[in-house]
Order: sequence, then C-alpha cells, then structure tokens
Amino acid sequence: MNSKILTSLLLFSTILSATAQRQMEHLNRGLIAIKGENNQVYIGWRLLGTDPSDIAFNLYRGKIKINKTPLSASTNYVDTNPSGEVYSIKTVIKGKEQKAVESAKVNPNPFISIPLTPPAGGTTPKGDAYTYNANDASVGDLDGDGEYEIILKWDPSNAKDNSQRGYTGNVYLDAYKLNGTRLWRIDLGRNIRAGAHYTQFMVYDFDGDGKAEIICKTADATIDGAGKVIGDANADFRNETGYILSGPEFLTVFEGISGKAIDTQDFYPKRDVEAGDNPTPEQMKAGWGDNYGNRIDRYVSAVAYLDGKKPSFIAGRGYYTRLVRVAWDFKKGKLQRRWIFDSKDAPNENYAGMGNHSMTVGDVDGDGKDEIINGSSVIDANGKGLYSTWLGHGDALHMTDMDPANPGMELWQSYEESKKYGQYGLRLNDAKTGKTLWGVDGGGKDIGRAMASDIDPTHPGYEYWGSVGGLYNSKGVEISTTRPSSINFAVWWDADLTRELLDKNRIDKWDYKTQTTKNLLTAEGFTSNNGTKGTPALSADILGDWREEVIWRKEDNTKLRIYTTTIPADNRIPTLMHDAQYRVAIAWQNSAYNQPPHPSFFLGEGMKPVSQPNIKTNK
Repeated sequence: MNSKILTSLLLFSTILSATAQRQMEHLNRGLIAIKGENNQVYIGWRLLGTDPSDIAFNLYRGKIKINKTPLSASTNYVDTNPSGEVYSIKTVIKGKEQKAVESAKVNPNPFISIPLTPPAGGTTPKGDAYTYNANDASVGDLDGDGEYEIILKWDPSNAKDNSQRGYTGNVYLDAYKLNGTRLWRIDLGRNIRAGAHYTQFMVYDFDGDGKAEIICKTADATIDGAGKVIGDANADFRNETGYILSGPEFLTVFEGISGKAIDTQDFYPKRDVEAGDNPTPEQMKAGWGDNYGNRIDRYVSAVAYLDGKKPSFIAGRGYYTRLVRVAWDFKKGKLQRRWIFDSKDAPNENYAGMGNHSMTVGDVDGDGKDEIINGSSVIDANGKGLYSTWLGHGDALHMTDMDPANPGMELWQSYEESKKYGQYGLRLNDAKTGKTLWGVDGGGKDIGRAMASDIDPTHPGYEYWGSVGGLYNSKGVEISTTRPSSINFAVWWDADLTRELLDKNRIDKWDYKTQTTKNLLTAEGFTSNNGTKGTPALSADILGDWREEVIWRKEDNTKLRIYTTTIPADNRIPTLMHDAQYRVAIAWQNSAYNQPPHPSFFLGEGMKPVSQPNIKTNK
C-alpha cells in the first residue's frame, strides 16, 4: 500500500477514535428539595452532559411557577415562600417549555436515610465470634429508571489484611433503592477471604442495555442474589492459617436488578502461569515473593473505556512484585477477555513492583481511549506498556488536570520505598510521560499519604500536600509550612469552586488566610470506614447539582445516610457523573485503599467553562 495512503488511513483512524462517543448511563434530573433554616427550601437538580448549552429550567411549587424567568445561571434555587407542596421541574429549550416533568417531595433533613439489616454474625472454625460492619459502597442504575441504587459491601469484624493470619467471616453485597427497599443480598461464601484487598466490586452498565451490572471475584460456594450457588456448595479451601491459596477462582457478572449470576468464567490473572489455581509454596514464592498469601492475593479493579466507546472491566493482581492486569468485556451475556498484561512477560519486566493499592483510569495521551495507571506505571489501552517510572510502590494517587498551565493531566503520588523513589517521596508527574515536574524530599521515609485539591483560590491550579513537607502550589513553591491535617479525601460541598476536606465523619473548609480549617459538617452518630484511612462508604455526585454527596454508616450499622449540600451556588456545571473519568472513578473508589474521584478537566477557581462531554446515553 502507498505510504501516503497508509498514513492518511492511520490519521483518519486516530481522528475517529478520538471523536468516538462514550456510552454513558441515562440519568434523571436527580431533583431534591430540602427544608432548611427559616422554613426555606433548597432545591437542586442535574444539568446533564447531553443537555444543549442554552437549556434553562422552570421550577414549580405545586402548580405555581416560582421563577419569573427561566433559570439558566445555576441548577439550584432557594424558595423563601414554601407551602409544603411537591416541587417539580421542566426544561426550557429554545424558549419553549417541554412537557417532561420530574418531581420531589420536601425532605425535612439534609440527608436520605436507608435502613440496613446486617448479616447475622458467626463463628470461625477456631471458635472465634464475629459480627458485621457496613463498609464500602458504590452506585449504579440497576433498574434503568435514571435514579441510582446503592450497592453496599458488608465486612466481618474479623476481616484481615493480607499480611495477617486468621479465618474471616463471609463477605456480602447488598443492593438498596433510595427509598430504602433492599433488592437482594449476595453471599460471596467461605472461599473469598475478607479484607480491603480481596473484594473489589465494579458497578457499571457494561453491556449498554441501560441497567448496571456488578462484576467481582467469586469462588465455590458463592450464593447469588437469587439464591443459586456458584460451583461446589460444599467446597472449603481455607487452610489452617485462614488463607485461601488453592481451589478454583471465578469472575462473575451479576444482574443489577435481581443479583442473579449472569455469567461466570475462570478468574484471570491466575495464581500461577503453569500451576493455574493450585501452585505449590515454592511456585508462589518464585512468582510473587512469598509463600503464604500476602502478595499473591493483592487485588485491584477498575472500569475503563479501552476502545473509547464502551466500558471494560479491569482485574488486577499484585503490585509489590509481579503485576498482572486483565481486561474483560461483557457482551451478549458473556465475559470475554480482551488482553492480559503480565510483568513476568518480556518486555514488561520493568513494570514489576510498580503498582499501588489502587488504580486510576483516564486518557493520558489524548487518543480518546483510557489508560490504566497503576501508580509508578501506565498500561496503554491496547494492553501494552506505556511507561514505567521505576519509582516503586505507593499508597495514594491522584490524577486530573491539576496544573492548567501544563498541557494534559498530572499525577500526584506518595511513595513508600526510598531506595526506589530517591530524593522525592512526593512527586507531581506529567501523566502522559511520567516525567517528574517537581517533588518534595521524602527524607528516606515511607510516605503514606498524599492529597491534591484546589483549596487556595489565590494560587492557580491545585494545591498539594502529604505526610511530609508543607503546602505547595502547582509550581512546587511552598506556600505554607502548615498543611491541612486531613490527607485522605476531598469533596465539593460549598458554593465556591475550591474543594473541601473530607476525613472520617467530617467535612472541613481550609481557610487559606489563617491556614486553619473550619468545620462545615460533622455527621454525629455516623462513622467512616477502613481504619486510619477514614474513608466514607462513598462520596460521589449522586443527587442534585454537580456538587458531591457523602455516604456514611451509622455507628451501630443499622442505617446509611446520604448527606447532600444545601448551600446555594451561582455556578452551573454538568453532573460530574457524565464526565467519563469521574464516573469510572466512582466505580473504582471501593478498590483496596479508597481514593477520591477527580474529573478529566480542571475544576477549581478560575476554571474555563466545561466543554460538553462527547458521550451518548443508553436512552
């Protein structure tokens, strides 16, 4: 073929892939009406990613329209003259009010309560009793009505880190509607060990039918939401130390609305290339670095648009030593493997040990397709290695357009191994190339935390901090020797474009003038998860306008609460759930060490208007 023609075809193909529309979920307006102080009512709703730029809204109290002119500056409103009637909203397009209407009753509280029924406790084979705690959660539209449902993981009180011996209770998954109805419960069974690194559950509409599925690792004796057993109901592969290092491993897709298993395949990556599901201790140590189960069962999962159009499930195994990632598609009711990346295979050896306790996902090279960011390494959408920085393992990782002056996105990460990271235990790297833009001296320590958010409007871009050093701007200049004590999570909560601090059961505001924090919300009687990580069950843009909600569990595990802001804002941004990078971040948020979600664009003080996302919904 003529080289010019071939070049033209490749360029055309690149343009097509870069302009492909991503399949995203259909959402309703997420209308909420919250009674506030002085009997006022705060009303909030979604601007969708598919809405025309000139769309406006009319708001009704009962049958009375309460706005004089169509609302176009923001997607919230405070009614100072409420009467207790239902609120409804209609869109206005090209000056004409549309017929479609959505309604919401007034909620007397700034939260939605979902009652929980914890699984019954039990006793281990050694006679130790355990109970259950509500743990991580995710959201997906399970029934296709445009409203999210909550999927909740239950962990037993004897859940273990991989480095710890001992039996654990079973892990359960529940699904709840926002009105509190429980749809189903899945019992992952005795052959799935409980702990932060064992069960990652991805909730997403993988096949584009308008309803979300749930994909996670299963085993013999898993019981689906319809009561059907997967594999051998009597199998028990727990060894005398409580680890599960033999026996078949499965990957199962569950139907969202019923919880029933749709398809189950052998899990990849397997424990061992040659021995498959049953490696010897010698094979385990040779392949993963130990023979008792600490490294071999370190899992991470994510969702990624590898073809730029449809979502794929990413299963990961290992990051301290061998690093394996497998991409799966779900089509026509069947799981299909897309590719396998293994640091054991040439030319991938430099990727061994270059992973974190979680992954992030996004299009770092601008080709319209997602890459898998393991931490110190990145895998391209085609399953080939993009780059490895050789900087080693770390616990925290953030990626978005943090510095608008630097083209593309950046990665902010903490590192654990000083022999690998060298001088900088905290680094801001260019996401496309892995090049270090600047760093903070790690002092030879394990740097366990790192956070990045726009918390100071007087400096362009994000601010950065971690377990060492002070507070830095996007050029690496230390702007304060005092840093926020919160280094875990962040949330967009109040009326401005800077982000607030989320830690344990608190939301705090960084006061850049006094270099102190001010408490905005403390969820009394409710608590966070995952020990010192202090993470919520979930934080995401679930309801109302573009700002985020926070889900915490009650201390006695009898309720979840979805807290939402009632602070009126004068900005208008499409729902973050229609930004594909943010949406998949909500899916992978429950993966191992939970990390906060970030969109694909700079969201902060001085931001540019948000471009309409290149998406299409399934309705």
